[in-house]
Amino acid sequence: MDHNLKESQRLLYLDSIEKSFSDNRVLKGVTLSLHQGQITAMIGGNGAGKSTLMKIIMGIYFPDKGSVYIGNEEIKTFKPSNALDLGVYLVPQEPMLFPNMTAEENILIGLPGDRKANKKKLEQIISDLGWKIALGRNAELLSIADQQLIEILRGLLREAKVLILDEPTSSLTFKEIKTLFSMVERLKNQGIGIIYITHRLDEVFELATDVVILKDGRITSEGKVSEYTKKDLIRNLLPQNVEVDSSGEIEMKEAEPAEVQQGKIVLEVSNLTGYGFTDISLQLHEGEVLGIAGVVGAGRTELAEAIFGIEPVISGKVYLDGKDITGLSTKEVVDLGLNYVPEDRHANGIFKITSVVENITAASMSAVSKFFTKRKKEVDVAQKYIDDFRIKVTDEEQILGSLSGGNQQKCVIAKVLASNPKVIILDEPTRGIDAAARADVYKIVSKLKEEGLAVLMISSDLEEIVSLCDRTLTMYSGSINAEMCREEMNLDSIMAASFNVLTKEVGR
Repeated sequence: MDHNLKESQRLLYLDSIEKSFSDNRVLKGVTLSLHQGQITAMIGGNGAGKSTLMKIIMGIYFPDKGSVYIGNEEIKTFKPSNALDLGVYLVPQEPMLFPNMTAEENILIGLPGDRKANKKKLEQIISDLGWKIALGRNAELLSIADQQLIEILRGLLREAKVLILDEPTSSLTFKEIKTLFSMVERLKNQGIGIIYITHRLDEVFELATDVVILKDGRITSEGKVSEYTKKDLIRNLLPQNVEVDSSGEIEMKEAEPAEVQQGKIVLEVSNLTGYGFTDISLQLHEGEVLGIAGVVGAGRTELAEAIFGIEPVISGKVYLDGKDITGLSTKEVVDLGLNYVPEDRHANGIFKITSVVENITAASMSAVSKFFTKRKKEVDVAQKYIDDFRIKVTDEEQILGSLSGGNQQKCVIAKVLASNPKVIILDEPTRGIDAAARADVYKIVSKLKEEGLAVLMISSDLEEIVSLCDRTLTMYSGSINAEMCREEMNLDSIMAASFNVLTKEVGR
């Protein structure tokens, strides 16, 4: 960082920030400055602590140790309204809109001043950017890309002094990215300080003035972008025993398709394109665990949701046991033998205020008509999974929301398995659960494989991928860029592929 700038130009200062969640130390003494007209690119792998650090700046979390200064004012009260009043705005990676409100209402809500004047200003910004947004449409009807644009417009309209952009280009077209970069450059020239979180290393050199590399809760390298090459950034991101190819090109050589010894193909995805991913093809066999790795924003969850029928397919096909299931409803897909454990179990996987038995059997007992027969079968099914998965409950009638996170996750998996699927998609199956529950989930996955189920597993935990998967595909920027068989899979090769980097291991 340029520490010669005058103190009056400093917009943000973080001093030795530490943050833990239970025994997990997420931030381990982070010190960071942001000045007027500075664009700091922040890069780091999944779990490096970027999101936690930004939430502390925004007042969503409070630090366990350390201090936060906005301007020259030390923050004592951590709440989002305080950060907003002081001119800090976070544009999140995942849009957080009110689905039943229009795009215009989502952008203008909470904005002080005359509504007509604010709307005119909004329309001028959209015109300057050259974006086309249906302001009168409800947010739930907009594409993910348009929802992302709305979040960006919220920040631009509020004239923040500090603007945090978290993977803002992950859902945007090339033209939208170009106009966004022009706007960011304009804001920089107006003296606004910007923290730009990205996994796309080309964007660092195209846009940023400074760069910070966050790894394992610590800043491991920082400085002016002009002091770095792409090779330098990659070296700092990858584990210490990995060496970057001398060319410095971000190109990952694809492995030859692995020979899979498992049974027949039960899931085939052919040239599938949707919102957040392009031209994906893969095959999944009986008794196989196929991993999908990649950094946040690579398109993994979007792919899973399109396969399962939650999100629309733009082009391409999905076949389950040879049957075309493209575009079918999730109920039809489940009935045919494909089910999905979502990444966000609280939003999509469980009913917190109902019992364990009702959650586990929610998708599998609707065909039973007689009440008492149905109830007995529900209890029997639920008890089987409670016993098999070692779900800690007082009894099957316990309210699900009162269980620990790990036991809730096991209930979600049980609910999916109770529908007797041929294929199960697990999206971040161990996120947010403790070590003991994680070990139990691993045993469940291994048992599924032994029973001949096909498992498509999305995970940001590379050790999880290496230990559980027979093959791994890595996704980068919406495309599959590498395939590895078990012999080729290790932490270094998967990490490198996730950043789309050609590497060679030292000493092997």
